[in-house]
Amino acid sequence: MRSIREIELTDRRVLMRVDFNVPMDKEGNITDDARITAAIPTIQYISGQGASLVLMSHLGRPDGQKSEKYSLKPVAAHLGELLQKEVKMADDCIGAQVKAAVDQLKGGEIMLLENVRFHKEEEENDIDFSKKLAALGDVFVNDAFGTAHRAHASTAGVAAFLPAYAGFLLENEVKMLRQVMEHPESPRVAILGGAKIKDKLGLIRNLLDKMDILLIGGGMANTFLKAQGIGIGRSICEDKLLDEAKNLLLTAEGQHKKIILPLDAVVADTLSDDAAASIHDINAIPEDMMILDIGPQTNAVFSREIARAHTIIWNGPVGAYEYKQFTAGTDAIARAMAASDAVTVIGGGDSAAAVHKLNLDKEFTHISTGGGATLEFLEGKNLPGVKSCEW
Repeated sequence: MRSIREIELTDRRVLMRVDFNVPMDKEGNITDDARITAAIPTIQYISGQGASLVLMSHLGRPDGQKSEKYSLKPVAAHLGELLQKEVKMADDCIGAQVKAAVDQLKGGEIMLLENVRFHKEEEENDIDFSKKLAALGDVFVNDAFGTAHRAHASTAGVAAFLPAYAGFLLENEVKMLRQVMEHPESPRVAILGGAKIKDKLGLIRNLLDKMDILLIGGGMANTFLKAQGIGIGRSICEDKLLDEAKNLLLTAEGQHKKIILPLDAVVADTLSDDAAASIHDINAIPEDMMILDIGPQTNAVFSREIARAHTIIWNGPVGAYEYKQFTAGTDAIARAMAASDAVTVIGGGDSAAAVHKLNLDKEFTHISTGGGATLEFLEGKNLPGVKSCEW
């Protein structure tokens, strides 16, 4: 992978893709700046080398239309506060005025372009749009791992017109994820949660090749349970994938791998913070109830496997984590992994949010900034944003 460490940046203009798609409240205040802070080491390195820096990102889904709701202006202001220096804000991401403003940048100065998704050509990976973006830099640096799975103009298209290099964030993500997938130390455990098997079929198949044990919870476990003839009440289930779930269980058995499913569950008749929850053996789920979290017996089994492991990957909560009644299982996994001496990798998304909430970030080897990008990387797919920075 081509790293920015390999090039001379003094007096050059760097066009850098970052992932500043941060959550905001109704007043436009940033509620979690983790994605912004993750890019700061690369930003400081480039500006410290005397290069002028042009940042580009998307925010939300404006569907190719300009919208104040999705403006990156609050992000520019917040980034300036974090860096303790001015971050100039462009009115657009292409056009004569933007080009003129970029041309005025001096070494060490930083400008953030307006939301690239205000133009529909961004997600179409339009060649002319890519050229216009590329005209704003001498060198392209991709530090947006969270969008590396998208072949968009600002993540892949510009690399056809500029020499492309990986920033520190992208470089570290790829290094850590490759380490756990290509050179994992046994025992190797993967923990999978979330609602649907459909979204993670490729991931499960790849992990069966790489890992020794898969611990499965969340809504996706229901489909595996039902495939074994276990009653799951009114719980969510992907009935069209029951045969696929059976095949995965048979594949694991044939490869002498273990898929461990819930032994008990926290159930309720409604999905809410004040639901009347109770614990039941997995073979005794009431017909009018829904499985909404793994139970204490499952927590104990999962925690025991985590304690034995030398390599652990986790993606997805094992309960309806957005409701306080059903967070115990996910929190137990976070704490068990934090206490482990294993190489521990969190696959972004809601799993990372759970770790942040418990202030356990520093106890993990790596917490990915990606969501879909991490999943696709762990599936073994080639990501366009990574491929463009490779030799």
